[in-house]
Amino acid sequence: MLRAVTRTKRAQEPVSRRFATTLSCESAHVPTTHLTPTTAALLIAPPLFWAGNAVLARALVGDFPPLALSFWRWALAFVLITPFAARAVWQHRSVIRTHFPLLAWTSLLGVGCYNSLQYLALQTSTAVNTTLIGASGPVITLMVGAAFFSSSVARHRGIGAAVSLAGGLCVIARGQPSYVVRLHVAVGDLIMLAATLAWSIYTWLLNTRRPPLPLTAFLATQIGLGALMIFPFYLLEWVITQQTPAPTPANFAALVYVVLLPSLAAYFCWDRGVQRAGAVLPMYFVNLTPVFAACLSWALLADPIGVYDLVGGALILTGIYLAAEKDA
Repeated sequence: MLRAVTRTKRAQEPVSRRFATTLSCESAHVPTTHLTPTTAALLIAPPLFWAGNAVLARALVGDFPPLALSFWRWALAFVLITPFAARAVWQHRSVIRTHFPLLAWTSLLGVGCYNSLQYLALQTSTAVNTTLIGASGPVITLMVGAAFFSSSVARHRGIGAAVSLAGGLCVIARGQPSYVVRLHVAVGDLIMLAATLAWSIYTWLLNTRRPPLPLTAFLATQIGLGALMIFPFYLLEWVITQQTPAPTPANFAALVYVVLLPSLAAYFCWDRGVQRAGAVLPMYFVNLTPVFAACLSWALLADPIGVYDLVGGALILTGIYLAAEKDA
């Protein structure tokens, strides 16, 4: 069953002492168009963790209602990060008060909206449709930047967006263009479009207006506020469905994974990557998610990797390279 679940979900949707020490540092990097090995690693990790999340999240459908999964993911993440963040939050409480409206928006968009909408979209739309919409992230980010953040679209970034998107489509459609053309718009598709838009705006806010907070304080505040924003909708979902998560060892292990890697570790890497590379370039790396999902399916579930996976992966990497080229 898990094999079948993974095939349908293959495209979509993060503590040690060293991790705690790293989280306590300030973000001091100035965004640059250069793609260093460290920056590349920071931007590659989140799609890898999100690909693993895709395998598990789809398997939890039926056992975890979507908003319940979203709430418990972030509530437990907040519990885990609090011991490392409490001191920094207290020391920077005046900064948090000053920038609270902005923090509320980033929490709503990056934690509350994106993840909850993603889980909701998968209830009524196919994984192919939702992943196709998610693969449009770089294009939507460029449009959001041009429309609301006075960002110009350099030619090489536009070309990189097109090439990267073509690679994502190749993987999603399994090399068959007609598979994409025949997609129909469902309610879940519109929900996923809203989720991708929310993430794009979140990324721009992170790049242009991030409060001067240590990463631990920033993440803890975002995660805590995001969980609080999800909670009333989680309660409403329970009242309507009367469904609670099944307390099985498999569900517990899956929840531990989605709390540690796609939640904490991925957001840590994403924040650092955006600080180093700016808002647009990281979105190209999101298109690596279907490639990693295919690889995980092959490694863990013996799903074969097709030629379209290799071609799509090559196009995505080419798009990233083009987008990372320094402006002339």
